Amino acid sequence: MKPVWLTVDSDDIRHIPKSQGHPTRSKGASHQGTSPQMAEAMISFRRWLDRTQVTLTIFVIADQLDDEQFTTWLRELLDSHPQVTIGCHGLTHRCWSAFDPDEEGFLSALVEADVKLHAFAGDQWRPWFRAPAGYIAPWMAPIIAKAGFELDSSVNPSWVVRRKAGPWKDWNAVQKALKDSGIMSMPWLTKNSLPTCGPALSTPLLGWNARRAWKSLGPAVLPDEAESTVYWHILDHGRKNGKWIPPLML
Repeated sequence: MKPVWLTVDSDDIRHIPKSQGHPTRSKGASHQGTSPQMAEAMISFRRWLDRTQVTLTIFVIADQLDDEQFTTWLRELLDSHPQVTIGCHGLTHRCWSAFDPDEEGFLSALVEADVKLHAFAGDQWRPWFRAPAGYIAPWMAPIIAKAGFELDSSVNPSWVVRRKAGPWKDWNAVQKALKDSGIMSMPWLTKNSLPTCGPALSTPLLGWNARRAWKSLGPAVLPDEAESTVYWHILDHGRKNGKWIPPLML
């Protein structure tokens, strides 16, 4: 078994790239606030967390704090689970590396998200960043450091998604830029050079490989003790009529 850092992304349906944040894939947000699907998944996620009491980090999109339903749920969860930490998944779900570099806009968004999330989470806030949809390019690394973040968990080092790694489509270049900027990089788990996290868990051609990789993971620890990093979405807990759970042996 390999000690693993468990991370969860807070994306609602309106945040996925086909809805917003991507220059070619986005068709427009389907709703505002917390969707009914997300509300049901939040209940199932909380039920699973209450039962397992695992240590994990939720990467939150800061604009969700503008919605009372989401903030009430997250406040109650943090009060009940001091082992849960909060990281930054962006101000919105803009896929920054899919656009031309915008250092000023990116820095402004990071600082605003940092202020909002830190004020909300207090002692459970951590200066940890995850790029929306995993879109991160080398030019972003010094901006992430300038905004005060100490750890990045955006890299999915698989050839399948190398288009997200900026103009060079090179994950090694991204990780070198992070290292040169003094940022600790915690890439996501892959197996056989294939993705195993997030959508890969429910994609027919990738799911079998992903679930096999996850079976060897545990216990759940903080990033400085972890050998692997995995993530899934709160929305996943709405699958199978609210009975979906991550394929972990915890």
